[in-house]
Amino acid sequence: MFYAFAKVVVGILVRLIWNPTITGEERIPRKGPVILASNHVSYADTVVMPLQVSRAVHFLGKSDIFKGGSPLNQVFALVLRGLHVMPVDRSGGAASRSAIEGGLTVLGEGKVLGIYPEGSRSPDGRLHRFKTGTARFALATGAPVVPVAMVDTFEAHRGRKVFPHRRPQMKVVMGEPIDVAALAEAFEGLEEGRLLRAVTEVIRERVQELSGQEYVDEYASDVKRRLRAEVDRPT
Repeated sequence: MFYAFAKVVVGILVRLIWNPTITGEERIPRKGPVILASNHVSYADTVVMPLQVSRAVHFLGKSDIFKGGSPLNQVFALVLRGLHVMPVDRSGGAASRSAIEGGLTVLGEGKVLGIYPEGSRSPDGRLHRFKTGTARFALATGAPVVPVAMVDTFEAHRGRKVFPHRRPQMKVVMGEPIDVAALAEAFEGLEEGRLLRAVTEVIRERVQELSGQEYVDEYASDVKRRLRAEVDRPT
C-alpha cells in the first residue's frame, strides 16, 4: 500500500521536475520473476528507474543505511522498507548469505528484483566490472535478465549531493531479456566459477551496448578506494 502511494506521489513530482523517459518497458515480462540488471551512475537511479516501470521493483540495500537510533533514522528505515528496499549485509563472506537469500526470496515469489551488478555506484561515469550475483540468481531461479541502462543520470547529478539538475534529461533504456538457461547450455562444460563469469560478461556487454559507456575491467569499489587513497596521500 505504501509503495503504491509513494510511487504515485513521488512519480508526479519527478515527472513535473525532471520528466525522465523510458524506452523498452514492454520487454519486461508482465508476470513471473525477472531481474533488472542496471548500470549505476547516480543516487537518482534507484528512484528514477522503478518509477518508470509499471511493476513493483525490489532492491537489496546495505544494512548500514537502516541502522541508527535517532527518530529520523528510524523513519528513513521505515520509508525504505515501504519502498521495497530490503536490508542485507553485503560485507562479504558468510554475511553475504542474507543478500543471496533475500534475492532468491523475491524471485521465488515471482517478483521483480532490481540489481546493480557493479556492486557500487560508479565514481567516474564509466562502466565497471560486474560481480557474478546476477548470474547466480538467474541460474538458480530461471528468471530472465533484462539489461537496463541509466542514461545521463551521471551528468544530471554531477556536482549535486541530493537533487539532480533538470538537464540533461534522464533516461531509462531496457534491452531484450536474456535467457540465462540457454546461455548455460551454450557454455556447457565450464566449471561453476567460469560459467558464472561467462554469463556475467554477456549481461555486462548487453548493458554496455545500451548505455554506451566506456568499460573499465576493475570493480567500482576498488576504483573508489584508490581515489580515496590518492586524496589522502600526503603531498
